[in-house]
Amino acid sequence: MTDRWKSILLVVASILCGRIGWSGEVLFLPLATFFPLLWSKASSRTIAALVAAGYFLAASRGLPQGVANFYAADLWPGLLLWVMASASSVIVHAVLWTKPRGENASERKGTDAARALRYLIVIVLIALPPFGITGWAHPLTAAGVLFPGWGWWGLVATAILLVLMTGRRWQIAVAVLGGLHVWSATNWTPPKLTPGWMAVDLKQGGTLGRDSSLAYQRDLIDTVRKAAEAGKAARVAVLPESALGFWTPTVARFWQEGLRGSNLTVIAGAAVIDPRGYDNVLVAISADAANALYRERMPVPGSMWQPWLRWTGQGGGARADFFSNAVVEIDGIRIAPLICYEQLILWPVLQSMLHAPEVIVAVGNGWWTENTSIVAIQKATATAWARLFDLPIVMAFNT
Repeated sequence: MTDRWKSILLVVASILCGRIGWSGEVLFLPLATFFPLLWSKASSRTIAALVAAGYFLAASRGLPQGVANFYAADLWPGLLLWVMASASSVIVHAVLWTKPRGENASERKGTDAARALRYLIVIVLIALPPFGITGWAHPLTAAGVLFPGWGWWGLVATAILLVLMTGRRWQIAVAVLGGLHVWSATNWTPPKLTPGWMAVDLKQGGTLGRDSSLAYQRDLIDTVRKAAEAGKAARVAVLPESALGFWTPTVARFWQEGLRGSNLTVIAGAAVIDPRGYDNVLVAISADAANALYRERMPVPGSMWQPWLRWTGQGGGARADFFSNAVVEIDGIRIAPLICYEQLILWPVLQSMLHAPEVIVAVGNGWWTENTSIVAIQKATATAWARLFDLPIVMAFNT
Protein backbone atom coordinates (compact mmCIF):
# COMPACT_ATOMS: atom_id res chain seq x y z
CA MET A 1 0.00 0.00 0.00
CA THR A 2 1.35 3.42 -0.92
CA ASP A 3 1.90 6.08 1.72
CA ARG A 4 -0.82 8.20 0.12
CA TRP A 5 -3.49 5.52 0.48
CA LYS A 6 -2.31 4.66 3.97
CA SER A 7 -2.63 8.31 4.98
CA ILE A 8 -6.12 8.55 3.48
CA LEU A 9 -7.23 5.43 5.34
CA LEU A 10 -5.83 6.79 8.61
CA VAL A 11 -7.77 10.03 8.22
CA VAL A 12 -10.98 8.19 7.29
CA ALA A 13 -10.57 5.83 10.26
CA SER A 14 -10.01 8.77 12.63
CA ILE A 15 -13.21 10.40 11.35
CA LEU A 16 -15.10 7.17 12.03
CA CYS A 17 -13.60 6.97 15.54
CA GLY A 18 -14.80 10.49 16.28
CA ARG A 19 -18.17 10.04 14.60
CA ILE A 20 -19.14 6.70 16.14
CA GLY A 21 -17.30 6.97 19.45
CA TRP A 22 -19.00 10.30 20.14
CA SER A 23 -22.43 9.43 18.80
CA GLY A 24 -24.14 9.86 22.16
CA GLU A 25 -24.27 6.14 22.98
CA VAL A 26 -22.21 5.54 26.13
CA LEU A 27 -21.15 2.02 25.11
CA PHE A 28 -19.56 3.37 21.92
CA LEU A 29 -17.11 5.59 23.82
CA PRO A 30 -14.30 2.95 23.82
CA LEU A 31 -14.00 3.36 20.03
CA ALA A 32 -12.28 6.68 20.81
CA THR A 33 -9.39 4.75 22.36
CA PHE A 34 -8.26 3.66 18.88
CA PHE A 35 -7.47 7.25 17.94
CA PRO A 36 -3.95 7.21 19.53
CA LEU A 37 -3.07 4.20 17.34
CA LEU A 38 -4.10 6.06 14.18
CA TRP A 39 -2.19 9.15 15.29
CA SER A 40 0.98 7.12 15.95
CA LYS A 41 0.84 5.51 12.49
CA ALA A 42 0.94 8.83 10.64
CA SER A 43 3.90 9.10 8.26
CA SER A 44 4.47 12.83 8.79
CA ARG A 45 3.53 15.70 11.07
CA THR A 46 1.06 16.97 8.47
CA ILE A 47 -0.73 13.62 8.32
CA ALA A 48 -0.74 13.45 12.13
CA ALA A 49 -2.45 16.86 12.17
CA LEU A 50 -5.01 15.69 9.59
CA VAL A 51 -5.71 12.53 11.59
CA ALA A 52 -6.24 14.60 14.75
CA ALA A 53 -8.40 17.10 12.85
CA GLY A 54 -10.55 14.30 11.45
CA TYR A 55 -11.14 12.86 14.91
CA PHE A 56 -11.89 16.08 16.81
CA LEU A 57 -13.95 17.68 14.05
CA ALA A 58 -16.04 14.52 13.69
CA ALA A 59 -16.54 14.29 17.46
CA SER A 60 -17.76 17.90 17.65
CA ARG A 61 -19.71 17.80 14.38
CA GLY A 62 -22.87 19.16 16.00
CA LEU A 63 -21.26 22.51 16.83
CA PRO A 64 -21.91 24.32 13.50
CA GLN A 65 -25.62 23.50 13.59
CA GLY A 66 -25.81 24.29 17.31
CA VAL A 67 -24.22 27.71 16.84
CA ALA A 68 -26.56 28.42 13.94
CA ASN A 69 -29.54 27.51 16.15
CA PHE A 70 -28.24 29.60 19.06
CA TYR A 71 -27.65 32.77 17.07
CA ALA A 72 -30.41 32.19 14.49
CA ALA A 73 -27.74 32.59 11.81
CA ASP A 74 -26.42 30.59 8.89
CA LEU A 75 -23.79 27.87 9.27
CA TRP A 76 -20.71 29.99 8.51
CA PRO A 77 -20.13 31.40 12.03
CA GLY A 78 -20.62 27.91 13.42
CA LEU A 79 -18.19 26.40 10.94
CA LEU A 80 -15.55 28.96 11.90
CA LEU A 81 -16.04 28.33 15.62
CA TRP A 82 -16.01 24.57 14.99
CA VAL A 83 -12.57 24.74 13.38
CA MET A 84 -11.19 27.20 15.95
CA ALA A 85 -12.44 25.13 18.89
CA SER A 86 -10.71 21.98 17.61
CA ALA A 87 -7.49 23.83 16.75
CA SER A 88 -5.89 23.61 20.20
CA SER A 89 -6.17 19.81 20.39
CA VAL A 90 -5.00 19.41 16.79
CA ILE A 91 -1.97 21.65 17.40
CA VAL A 92 -0.97 19.68 20.53
CA HIS A 93 -1.14 16.40 18.62
CA ALA A 94 0.78 17.80 15.65
CA VAL A 95 3.56 19.37 17.72
CA LEU A 96 4.11 16.29 19.90
CA TRP A 97 3.98 13.75 17.09
CA THR A 98 7.27 11.98 16.40
CA LYS A 99 8.55 10.04 13.41
CA PRO A 100 7.70 6.33 13.00
CA ARG A 101 10.18 3.81 14.38
CA GLY A 102 13.54 3.19 12.72
CA GLU A 103 15.04 0.17 11.01
CA ASN A 104 16.95 -1.55 13.84
CA ALA A 105 15.74 -2.76 17.24
CA SER A 106 17.47 -0.08 19.30
CA GLU A 107 16.02 2.71 17.15
CA ARG A 108 12.52 1.20 17.34
CA LYS A 109 12.73 0.89 21.12
CA GLY A 110 13.90 4.47 21.50
CA THR A 111 11.24 5.82 19.16
CA ASP A 112 8.49 3.84 20.95
CA ALA A 113 9.57 5.23 24.32
CA ALA A 114 9.66 8.78 22.96
CA ARG A 115 6.25 8.42 21.35
CA ALA A 116 4.75 6.93 24.52
CA LEU A 117 6.10 9.81 26.61
CA ARG A 118 4.86 12.36 24.08
CA TYR A 119 1.38 10.88 24.02
CA LEU A 120 1.26 10.87 27.80
CA ILE A 121 2.04 14.59 27.64
CA VAL A 122 -0.73 14.99 25.05
CA ILE A 123 -3.22 13.27 27.39
CA VAL A 124 -2.35 15.68 30.20
CA LEU A 125 -2.25 18.83 28.05
CA ILE A 126 -5.68 18.38 26.46
CA ALA A 127 -7.18 17.43 29.83
CA LEU A 128 -6.12 20.58 31.71
CA PRO A 129 -6.35 24.33 31.01
CA PRO A 130 -5.46 26.14 28.88
CA PHE A 131 -5.68 23.47 26.14
CA GLY A 132 -8.24 21.55 28.15
CA ILE A 133 -10.67 24.46 27.94
CA THR A 134 -11.63 23.08 24.53
CA GLY A 135 -10.37 19.56 25.22
CA TRP A 136 -13.58 17.68 24.45
CA ALA A 137 -13.67 14.17 22.99
CA HIS A 138 -10.85 13.07 25.30
CA PRO A 139 -10.27 9.30 24.89
CA LEU A 140 -9.87 8.95 28.68
CA THR A 141 -13.63 9.41 28.99
CA ALA A 142 -13.97 5.77 27.90
CA ALA A 143 -12.55 4.68 31.27
CA GLY A 144 -16.04 4.57 32.75
CA VAL A 145 -17.11 1.97 30.19
CA LEU A 146 -13.91 -0.09 30.26
CA PHE A 147 -13.37 -0.07 34.02
CA PRO A 148 -16.70 0.69 35.74
CA GLY A 149 -16.28 1.13 39.47
CA TRP A 150 -12.49 1.28 39.36
CA GLY A 151 -12.27 4.99 40.07
CA TRP A 152 -8.81 6.51 39.77
CA TRP A 153 -7.26 3.11 39.09
CA GLY A 154 -9.54 2.73 36.08
CA LEU A 155 -8.40 6.12 34.82
CA VAL A 156 -4.75 5.11 35.20
CA ALA A 157 -5.36 1.75 33.50
CA THR A 158 -7.05 3.47 30.55
CA ALA A 159 -4.17 5.94 30.25
CA ILE A 160 -1.69 3.05 30.15
CA LEU A 161 -3.66 1.32 27.39
CA LEU A 162 -3.84 4.55 25.39
CA VAL A 163 -0.08 4.97 25.65
CA LEU A 164 0.48 1.33 24.67
CA MET A 165 -1.60 1.96 21.56
CA THR A 166 1.17 4.21 20.24
CA GLY A 167 3.96 1.62 20.49
CA ARG A 168 5.14 -1.68 19.05
CA ARG A 169 2.82 -3.65 21.34
CA TRP A 170 -0.32 -1.98 20.05
CA GLN A 171 -1.84 -5.33 19.09
CA ILE A 172 -1.84 -6.34 22.77
CA ALA A 173 -3.54 -3.08 23.72
CA VAL A 174 -6.16 -3.58 20.98
CA ALA A 175 -6.88 -7.12 22.19
CA VAL A 176 -7.20 -5.99 25.82
CA LEU A 177 -9.43 -3.04 24.90
CA GLY A 178 -11.59 -5.25 22.70
CA GLY A 179 -12.04 -7.80 25.46
CA LEU A 180 -12.84 -5.14 28.04
CA HIS A 181 -15.33 -3.52 25.69
CA VAL A 182 -17.17 -6.78 25.02
CA TRP A 183 -17.23 -7.64 28.73
CA SER A 184 -18.53 -4.20 29.65
CA ALA A 185 -21.18 -4.18 26.94
CA THR A 186 -22.56 -7.54 28.05
CA ASN A 187 -22.48 -6.64 31.76
CA TRP A 188 -23.36 -2.97 31.59
CA THR A 189 -25.57 -1.51 34.29
CA PRO A 190 -26.70 2.13 34.44
CA PRO A 191 -25.51 4.38 37.27
CA LYS A 192 -27.21 4.07 40.64
CA LEU A 193 -30.06 6.33 41.68
CA THR A 194 -30.10 8.28 44.92
CA PRO A 195 -33.24 7.59 46.96
CA GLY A 196 -35.27 10.75 47.38
CA TRP A 197 -33.65 12.62 44.46
CA MET A 198 -35.41 13.27 41.18
CA ALA A 199 -34.80 15.12 37.92
CA VAL A 200 -37.40 17.40 36.35
CA ASP A 201 -36.71 17.65 32.61
CA LEU A 202 -38.31 20.53 30.73
CA LYS A 203 -39.27 21.03 27.09
CA GLN A 204 -39.47 24.80 26.85
CA GLY A 205 -36.98 25.27 24.03
CA GLY A 206 -35.32 28.67 23.75
CA THR A 207 -37.91 30.35 25.98
CA LEU A 208 -36.57 28.74 29.16
CA GLY A 209 -35.62 31.33 31.75
CA ARG A 210 -36.43 34.28 29.49
CA ASP A 211 -39.83 35.00 31.01
CA SER A 212 -39.19 37.24 34.03
CA SER A 213 -42.79 37.22 35.21
CA LEU A 214 -43.89 35.73 38.52
CA ALA A 215 -46.57 33.82 36.61
CA TYR A 216 -43.79 31.85 34.91
CA GLN A 217 -42.18 31.10 38.28
CA ARG A 218 -45.56 30.03 39.69
CA ASP A 219 -46.09 27.59 36.82
CA LEU A 220 -42.61 26.18 37.34
CA ILE A 221 -43.21 25.73 41.07
CA ASP A 222 -46.45 23.88 40.28
CA THR A 223 -44.59 21.64 37.82
CA VAL A 224 -41.97 20.79 40.44
CA ARG A 225 -44.46 20.13 43.23
CA LYS A 226 -46.59 17.88 41.03
CA ALA A 227 -43.50 15.94 39.92
CA ALA A 228 -42.41 15.59 43.55
CA GLU A 229 -45.84 14.32 44.58
CA ALA A 230 -45.75 11.77 41.77
CA GLY A 231 -42.29 10.75 42.98
CA LYS A 232 -43.74 10.16 46.46
CA ALA A 233 -40.60 10.11 48.61
CA ALA A 234 -38.83 12.81 46.60
CA ARG A 235 -37.12 15.38 48.79
CA VAL A 236 -34.62 16.90 46.30
CA ALA A 237 -35.70 17.97 42.81
CA VAL A 238 -33.16 19.01 40.17
CA LEU A 239 -34.13 21.41 37.36
CA PRO A 240 -32.13 22.22 34.21
CA GLU A 241 -29.59 24.98 33.64
CA SER A 242 -31.15 28.47 33.37
CA ALA A 243 -34.56 27.20 34.54
CA LEU A 244 -35.17 30.17 36.86
CA GLY A 245 -33.80 32.90 34.62
CA PHE A 246 -32.35 35.83 36.60
CA TRP A 247 -31.79 35.09 40.28
CA THR A 248 -33.08 37.99 42.36
CA PRO A 249 -34.26 38.40 45.99
CA THR A 250 -37.83 38.58 44.70
CA VAL A 251 -37.52 35.25 42.86
CA ALA A 252 -35.88 33.69 45.91
CA ARG A 253 -38.69 34.76 48.24
CA PHE A 254 -41.36 33.72 45.73
CA TRP A 255 -39.93 30.21 45.49
CA GLN A 256 -39.61 29.91 49.27
CA GLU A 257 -43.27 30.79 49.63
CA GLY A 258 -44.14 28.37 46.84
CA LEU A 259 -42.38 25.53 48.65
CA ARG A 260 -43.95 26.35 52.01
CA GLY A 261 -45.54 23.31 53.59
CA SER A 262 -43.28 20.84 51.79
CA ASN A 263 -40.00 19.16 52.71
CA LEU A 264 -38.73 19.65 49.17
CA THR A 265 -35.37 21.17 48.25
CA VAL A 266 -34.98 22.39 44.68
CA ILE A 267 -31.66 22.66 42.82
CA ALA A 268 -32.09 24.76 39.69
CA GLY A 269 -30.08 26.75 37.18
CA ALA A 270 -30.14 30.55 37.17
CA ALA A 271 -28.02 33.60 36.33
CA VAL A 272 -26.63 36.09 38.85
CA ILE A 273 -25.98 39.42 37.10
CA ASP A 274 -23.87 42.43 38.06
CA PRO A 275 -22.40 45.35 36.05
CA ARG A 276 -19.25 43.36 35.20
CA GLY A 277 -20.97 40.29 33.81
CA TYR A 278 -22.82 37.32 35.18
CA ASP A 279 -22.39 33.95 36.87
CA ASN A 280 -24.11 30.84 35.58
CA VAL A 281 -25.17 29.18 38.82
CA LEU A 282 -27.11 26.45 40.52
CA VAL A 283 -29.27 27.64 43.38
CA ALA A 284 -30.67 25.62 46.26
CA ILE A 285 -34.14 26.53 47.48
CA SER A 286 -36.31 25.23 50.30
CA ALA A 287 -39.07 26.77 52.36
CA ASP A 288 -36.45 27.88 54.89
CA ALA A 289 -33.56 29.12 52.72
CA ALA A 290 -32.54 30.10 49.21
CA ASN A 291 -28.99 30.73 48.07
CA ALA A 292 -26.53 30.30 45.20
CA LEU A 293 -25.09 26.82 45.61
CA TYR A 294 -22.58 26.56 42.75
CA ARG A 295 -20.96 28.91 40.25
CA GLU A 296 -20.03 27.36 36.92
CA ARG A 297 -16.31 26.74 36.56
CA MET A 298 -16.21 26.61 32.76
CA PRO A 299 -19.00 28.26 30.75
CA VAL A 300 -19.11 27.65 27.00
CA PRO A 301 -16.10 29.48 25.47
CA GLY A 302 -17.08 32.10 22.94
CA SER A 303 -20.84 32.21 23.41
CA MET A 304 -20.80 32.58 27.23
CA TRP A 305 -17.22 32.95 28.48
CA GLN A 306 -15.71 35.95 26.71
CA PRO A 307 -12.60 36.95 28.71
CA TRP A 308 -11.52 39.50 26.10
CA LEU A 309 -14.42 41.74 27.17
CA ARG A 310 -12.92 42.05 30.64
CA TRP A 311 -9.39 42.44 29.28
CA THR A 312 -10.55 45.40 27.18
CA GLY A 313 -12.50 46.94 30.05
CA GLN A 314 -15.90 46.37 28.47
CA GLY A 315 -17.26 43.87 30.96
CA GLY A 316 -19.97 41.35 30.23
CA GLY A 317 -20.04 37.65 29.51
CA ALA A 318 -20.13 34.74 31.93
CA ARG A 319 -17.40 34.42 34.53
CA ALA A 320 -15.36 31.24 34.74
CA ASP A 321 -14.76 30.23 38.34
CA PHE A 322 -12.26 27.61 37.16
CA PHE A 323 -10.99 25.69 40.18
CA SER A 324 -13.42 26.89 42.87
CA ASN A 325 -16.46 25.09 44.39
CA ALA A 326 -15.58 21.69 42.94
CA VAL A 327 -17.92 20.07 45.45
CA VAL A 328 -20.87 21.62 47.26
CA GLU A 329 -23.06 20.28 50.02
CA ILE A 330 -26.81 20.09 50.36
CA ASP A 331 -28.77 18.27 53.07
CA GLY A 332 -25.49 16.83 54.30
CA ILE A 333 -24.72 15.23 50.91
CA ARG A 334 -21.62 16.23 48.95
CA ILE A 335 -22.43 16.73 45.27
CA ALA A 336 -20.28 17.24 42.18
CA PRO A 337 -22.15 19.76 39.99
CA LEU A 338 -21.58 19.81 36.23
CA ILE A 339 -23.35 22.45 34.16
CA CYS A 340 -23.67 21.85 30.41
CA TYR A 341 -20.22 22.30 28.82
CA GLU A 342 -18.46 21.01 31.94
CA GLN A 343 -19.77 17.56 31.07
CA LEU A 344 -17.77 17.50 27.82
CA ILE A 345 -14.29 18.22 29.19
CA LEU A 346 -12.15 16.41 31.74
CA TRP A 347 -10.79 18.74 34.36
CA PRO A 348 -14.04 19.87 36.06
CA VAL A 349 -15.19 16.31 36.77
CA LEU A 350 -11.72 15.11 37.80
CA GLN A 351 -11.30 18.10 40.09
CA SER A 352 -14.64 17.26 41.71
CA MET A 353 -13.68 13.60 42.13
CA LEU A 354 -10.61 14.65 44.13
CA HIS A 355 -13.03 15.83 46.83
CA ALA A 356 -14.91 12.50 47.12
CA PRO A 357 -18.47 13.57 46.23
CA GLU A 358 -21.44 11.31 46.92
CA VAL A 359 -23.65 12.33 43.97
CA ILE A 360 -23.09 13.84 40.51
CA VAL A 361 -25.62 16.47 39.46
CA ALA A 362 -25.51 17.20 35.71
CA VAL A 363 -27.77 19.84 34.20
CA GLY A 364 -28.02 21.50 30.81
CA ASN A 365 -30.10 23.74 28.60
CA GLY A 366 -29.91 22.06 25.23
CA TRP A 367 -32.61 23.82 23.24
CA TRP A 368 -30.00 25.08 20.79
CA THR A 369 -28.73 21.55 20.05
CA GLU A 370 -31.77 20.60 17.98
CA ASN A 371 -30.87 18.23 15.12
CA THR A 372 -27.52 17.42 16.76
CA SER A 373 -26.29 14.73 19.17
CA ILE A 374 -24.75 17.21 21.65
CA VAL A 375 -27.16 16.54 24.54
CA ALA A 376 -26.86 12.79 24.00
CA ILE A 377 -23.07 13.11 24.13
CA GLN A 378 -23.29 15.17 27.34
CA LYS A 379 -25.44 12.51 28.96
CA ALA A 380 -23.16 9.70 27.75
CA THR A 381 -20.01 11.33 29.15
CA ALA A 382 -21.66 12.18 32.47
CA THR A 383 -22.91 8.59 32.71
CA ALA A 384 -19.42 7.24 31.97
CA TRP A 385 -17.89 9.30 34.78
CA ALA A 386 -20.61 8.20 37.19
CA ARG A 387 -19.93 4.55 36.37
CA LEU A 388 -16.16 4.95 36.64
CA PHE A 389 -16.43 6.32 40.18
CA ASP A 390 -19.50 4.21 41.04
CA LEU A 391 -21.57 7.25 41.94
CA PRO A 392 -25.28 7.94 41.53
CA ILE A 393 -26.13 10.69 39.05
CA VAL A 394 -29.09 13.01 38.56
CA MET A 395 -29.43 14.62 35.11
CA ALA A 396 -31.91 17.36 34.21
CA PHE A 397 -32.07 18.93 30.74
CA ASN A 398 -34.23 21.36 28.86
CA THR A 399 -34.77 20.67 25.17
